[in-house]
Amino acid sequence: MFRRSTPAKGFINILSSETSDVWFPPSTMALLPYHIDSVLLVGLAALIVHSFIQRRTNTARLPVPPGPPPLPVIGNLLDLPVAAEPWKAYAGLSQRYGDVVHLSVFGQTIIILSSLEAISDLFEKRSTIYSSRPHSTMLHELMGMDWSLAIMPYGEEWRKVRRGFHQYFNSNVAPNYHTVHEEQSHDFLKRLRQTPEDFLDHIRHAFAATIMKVTYGIEVKDADNEYIHLAENAIIGFNAAAQPGRFLVDSFSPLRYVPAWMPGADFQRLAAHWKEVGLQMLNKPFDAVKSAVASGSAVPSVASDMIEHILSSPDREEQEAIARRSAGIAYVGGADTTISAVSSFFLAMAMYPEVQKKAQAELDAVVGPNRLPTFADRPSLPYIEAIVKEILRWKLVTPMSVPHCTSADDEYRGFFIPKGSVVFAAAWSILHNPVEFPDPESFNPDRFLKDGKLNPDVLDPTVACFGFGRRICAGRYFALNQLYSTVATVLHIFNISPALDDKGHPIPVEPHMSSGIVSYPEPFKCNIKPRSPAADALTKESHHE
Repeated sequence: MFRRSTPAKGFINILSSETSDVWFPPSTMALLPYHIDSVLLVGLAALIVHSFIQRRTNTARLPVPPGPPPLPVIGNLLDLPVAAEPWKAYAGLSQRYGDVVHLSVFGQTIIILSSLEAISDLFEKRSTIYSSRPHSTMLHELMGMDWSLAIMPYGEEWRKVRRGFHQYFNSNVAPNYHTVHEEQSHDFLKRLRQTPEDFLDHIRHAFAATIMKVTYGIEVKDADNEYIHLAENAIIGFNAAAQPGRFLVDSFSPLRYVPAWMPGADFQRLAAHWKEVGLQMLNKPFDAVKSAVASGSAVPSVASDMIEHILSSPDREEQEAIARRSAGIAYVGGADTTISAVSSFFLAMAMYPEVQKKAQAELDAVVGPNRLPTFADRPSLPYIEAIVKEILRWKLVTPMSVPHCTSADDEYRGFFIPKGSVVFAAAWSILHNPVEFPDPESFNPDRFLKDGKLNPDVLDPTVACFGFGRRICAGRYFALNQLYSTVATVLHIFNISPALDDKGHPIPVEPHMSSGIVSYPEPFKCNIKPRSPAADALTKESHHE
């Protein structure tokens, strides 16, 4: 496997879904030029069938929403962004065609929503139609990830798993985990003090450890931990396969029957590997807790509580499947999104020293030099809270959100939206609207404050950064608490600044983000040093053994 350093160029490369930030098997590229006629024929057949069905269901002959004119057979394939940070290109389409944009690729309708009005009208007021997820041959069938709440189709099974997850992570329960958040934040400080240059690794360890403790009661002391590796590998596979068009098999599902030994069938081998990793991630920690419950040695956790309730359930098998999925969802989803947000926090602090100084002045005044911040301090730390909001707004974890899928034909503003349309909510466009957020590319927590308090008149980023409608992230309260605890404790102890080159000059920090469903800051370096000897000493004392 290798990595391209430039965006895809030309029709064949775009068909292979190459982007500058995506790893892909070279044999897949080698296969395409010899089968381009077959691809076009399959695409033409799909387009004809889709057009026939759409004409039959669109009895009122309504137009589709505005968008760039499609080409024969391939539709708007060449209009799909292939460069880095594609959400900016989608924002350009919205500026040109409006807040509801139509694209079509080989007959597949894609709708881009870029205003809260349109998103509310469809994802909330018509949630029965707009709450499902697109089917992915790679994710659902070949990788067996259909257990994940994030991509599960809307229906009764989704509701059961969602309820199972929600009862342990809703707003009323989230405060129960404050102690765990604080303990893991203190451990994070110790690791930063010992090897600050490995801060990105420490971020990954900290949040994997937090979610493992809460979900399974498993203590993760070592970064080189089997459970962490399983989660990280599962996340890598999920993010790669979740990118629309990343694998050709998602556009032409008959390719799923191609045997893995054939040239160009690397996707089959990748799917088999990621399926095995996903199943181990789903089953290993849960089975460990199940054994501990049976032996009477289990520590309190989400999984142990679920299992104990299952023991007295008449439908034990079904309840265990729901519990296993609910725990796995927390395991793979909670750490991943928080890692991205905290990485963006370090990026922002290295770029905006004046923000760091304001936050530290507030911490000094409220918390003082003799202890670390706690959740009890949160109401008295509006600037810290504003930093949390700006982290969520500035570099979104999911800038295009996870796509929805229509489960029935619909009409909106006189336009036809057919059943099976893939519908994206352009969260980045909403939270980077210069009317709502002047100078949106700058990191400026003051935009959320007025007279030293949080300004309720400013749009809260949580309306867009955690998803929409019935598919809004059920773990958002847990994530917000973890983010607050990390921001407050890190800034109370450390100064973060750009790394220096061999001549002692600051190395410019560039806020580049990776592409994909979940977006991360590209790797960067920074200096992390204790603010004072007293802060350094406080870090040593804070560690929980």
